[in-house]
Amino acid sequence: MTDSRMYAAPSATPATGAGWAWMLAYGLLSVGLSVLAFLDPFAATYAATMVVGALFIAAGLVSLVAGWAGRGHEGRGYAIGFGVLSLVVGLLMAFNPVSGAVSLTVMVAVWLGVRGALEIGLGARFRRGRGLMIALGVVNLLLAVYVFATLPWSAATLPGYILGISFVFGGVASVASALNHRKGAPAFAVPES
Repeated sequence: MTDSRMYAAPSATPATGAGWAWMLAYGLLSVGLSVLAFLDPFAATYAATMVVGALFIAAGLVSLVAGWAGRGHEGRGYAIGFGVLSLVVGLLMAFNPVSGAVSLTVMVAVWLGVRGALEIGLGARFRRGRGLMIALGVVNLLLAVYVFATLPWSAATLPGYILGISFVFGGVASVASALNHRKGAPAFAVPES
């Protein structure tokens, strides 16, 4: 047997610590964006709705082109139908962001409710940690009920707050990784305690 490390190119692995400043800049930018999202959750909701709408429009256009170009393919009708549906949803979100924000909020509430129910069911089967898992499920179910009960007002801010939470956690993780990487740890490695 041979050692595969003998044949690895020495320049294949980037130097430890290289690029830490870019990781730090990304993390700080993410934390800054999270602050803006928390200060003006309505604007963050509007931005999130527009981005999701643009993604639907892009998916719709690509699917329409694929369906149109895929003559003789058995999935052609599906591709065209999916393209039209995605394009309509994307255009509605882009030109009526309030309805798009409501749709995003309803999807979050449904996700929370289904997740909560699954967590309660799973927690009931646990031997250890049963109480924590069931409590998490109950919290998620209560959050789903709260979001549904406060519609449409929650739709104006909830996606913005979710975006802010995502940015703050991603930013803090990136800043911590950048500082560890600067000290010589591999990028995004778990810090040694």
